[in-house]
Order: sequence, then structure tokens, then C-alpha cells
Amino acid sequence: MTARIGVVTFPGTLDDQDALRAVRLAGAEPVSLWHRDKDLRQVDAVVLAGGFSYGDYLRAGAISRFSPVMETIIDQAKSGMPVLGICNGFQILTEAHLLPGAMLQNNHLHFICRDQKLRVENAETAWTADYEQGREISVPLKNMDGRYVADERVLDELEAEGRVAFRYLDLNPNGSLRDIAGITNAAGNVVGLMPHPEHAVEPLVGTGGTDGLGFFTSIVKRLVAA
Repeated sequence: MTARIGVVTFPGTLDDQDALRAVRLAGAEPVSLWHRDKDLRQVDAVVLAGGFSYGDYLRAGAISRFSPVMETIIDQAKSGMPVLGICNGFQILTEAHLLPGAMLQNNHLHFICRDQKLRVENAETAWTADYEQGREISVPLKNMDGRYVADERVLDELEAEGRVAFRYLDLNPNGSLRDIAGITNAAGNVVGLMPHPEHAVEPLVGTGGTDGLGFFTSIVKRLVAA
């Protein structure tokens, strides 16, 4: 069985081709999905790639959340389909209420672009199983609206249930509460994070390492095993 993983393109998406390449490098069949099509083309999992969909008008991800493709993705995600939201994709997942909390402008009010060290806090999700809990990885980070916020009740729930998937190390680049870089839903099939693992999948580009490839090999192994 060859797993089919879809990557959605919205108007303003920047990193769909990088995500498709990462899927291919992990051994799956990459499938391009268009935001206006409800048909997911029989994919087994979906990646919402990074960028500035609809120019981040209103709020980052606020318009994309109502794209026709999201109707299907929301329904399928609630039924267990794996979904990964990267950067703008993470913002879309919070706007769609597939993940709790919200993304605000960086606390320093500047766009940031840097290699960012993370710690893997949950290695049991569909997208993180190829990592070990506590492992430190480095992947690129690039955003303007990357500050994760939620009320104390939600934050405490995330911590208590082990749903903080990744945490910033050495430096909190955007003021995210409790250094949260990425979270998961309770079922572990939906994961969102601000840094870009698809830019760290081969030595030639990005960080010069492959720390991000584990996201994609994790889901491929999960799908093949299923």
C-alpha cells in the first residue's frame, strides 16, 4: 500500500510545493488539493501548508477556514483522518476549532525568520511517532502571527492531557504562552505547529539537517500499518 497524502493550496499559500516534496521523500504519494474543491481525492491524510492565505485579511486563517475544502477536512478530521497544520495551517486549524486557542501577532510586532530549536513533548500522535519524547530538533520558523494564546483553563488542559506537542527551546520567538510551539487534539490525529518541518527534510536546504522529516515518516508508517 502506498499512502496518499494531500496538501491543500489556498490563495496565498507559499509552502505547498515544499510539503509535497516532503511527502514524496517520506515515501508517500503526494496529492495536490485545491481550496475550492470539496473532493479530497481519496487521500489518507492532509497537510495544510504554510503561507499567507487570503493575505491574512481579517485574521490569519480566518477566511480560509470557510473554503469548501475545509468542510470536508473538518468532517474527516472529526472521524479520525490525520491532519497536519503548519504555520498558516495551524492558524486555520484554530479558526476551524479543530484545535483550541488562537494565534496573535508576535509580541515584538516583527516578522521573524530563523532556525528554531524545539523539544518534542508528545511522541504518540499520528505525526510525531517517529520521534522520542524529549528529543530536541531544529527546524525553520517564519511568521508574523505566531503567538499562541489560550485561556488558563485550556492551557492547563493541554498540559494535563499531554497535548502540547512541541515547545520552544532557548528562545521564545513570538511570546507564545508557556513556550508552546505546537499542539494536538485529544485523539492525536490533528497536529498544528508554527515552525516548518517541511523545510528540514534534506541536507541541501533549510537547516542543513533532516529533523523535520520525522513528521512525514511518522504518518506514512501509521497509514501503512493501518
